[in-house]
Amino acid sequence: MKQANRQAAMDRRQWLKATVGAVAIGGGWSPNLASAAATPRRIDMHAHLIPDFYRKAMNDYQVKGDGGVGIPAWSTNSAVSFMNKFGFQAQVVSLSEPGFGFLPDRTARVNMAKQINEYIRDELVNAAPGSPVYRRFGGLASLPLGNANDPSEVASACAEAVRAIQILGLDGISLYSNYKGIYLGDPRLDALMQTLNELSAYVYIHPVAPPVHSSLSIPPFVLDFPFESTRAAVNLLYRGVFQRFPRIRWQLSHGGGTVPYLSERTALAAPNANPGKSPFAGLYFDSALACAPASMAALRKTTDVSHIMLGTDFPYSGITYALKLAGDPNAELNDSVDATERRMIDRGNALVQLPGLAARLGGV
Repeated sequence: MKQANRQAAMDRRQWLKATVGAVAIGGGWSPNLASAAATPRRIDMHAHLIPDFYRKAMNDYQVKGDGGVGIPAWSTNSAVSFMNKFGFQAQVVSLSEPGFGFLPDRTARVNMAKQINEYIRDELVNAAPGSPVYRRFGGLASLPLGNANDPSEVASACAEAVRAIQILGLDGISLYSNYKGIYLGDPRLDALMQTLNELSAYVYIHPVAPPVHSSLSIPPFVLDFPFESTRAAVNLLYRGVFQRFPRIRWQLSHGGGTVPYLSERTALAAPNANPGKSPFAGLYFDSALACAPASMAALRKTTDVSHIMLGTDFPYSGITYALKLAGDPNAELNDSVDATERRMIDRGNALVQLPGLAARLGGV
């Protein structure tokens, strides 16, 4: 088994090496500065941070991430440079995979979550006037959840959610599609759902690798991640979470994975399904790596434009954007929406859902 895993990892590295090589031959990633100048106030609702202390923890435990690509470089300077280049006023950052499951125990996970969330508050959201990052970031809190089968760990996640929203003043919460095979919607997470509902929380779902790995030599972010978002969303639907905890506002990554395409099919046996209306219409979807016309056509049949957010997946997205040889990370949106709708996606929808961010940025 270990030999097979090593071979799969080697195959993925070879796949990525060949991919990046092909990009280099094709000319690389060339930014479209005219597009950036045309939309200078955009808000990125799917972006990540990788603080040095979190990177060190991953290195200490020999964690490479489960998306199939290496952990990219990140700094506040690189994030601001990216925003300036492409006309973003702000990024709403969250922690990407692998989360905290690799840490040895609940205490370590609690401490790391608190450190991440306080870093977001102190170094990004509440940066001092005159700082290069002043009014450039919003933040979604990480929760100290690795073993969702442990009620005490779920209780710790509830406590940190309350602290992050009510004490730290962060803009929302970030969750993963599954926690060691326990998917969002599982009854073992109902106490957390109740807490998030009481907070009227904005909750962003990021995919992680499924508990059973495919034997295909394809990086998990290519196929597994879109289906992970779908599994989580469908399980939330079938478990009645959307109905039982209606004050939670959910954002799905990457256009919802395969949710838009499978929306009608997955509703066939859903409890309390409303014929003629997608059961996912009330969710929010970001456009990160999902703004191609075919993807947007399915998404627009699933929900209306007020539920679509701009997203880039910075800094993990560099290879994919290079593959597309595109400048504006969401240039293809213009093939699917008009100018008014584009302004809603670029900025307006985010400000409506995150009033704290709107206040910090000066609103519309």
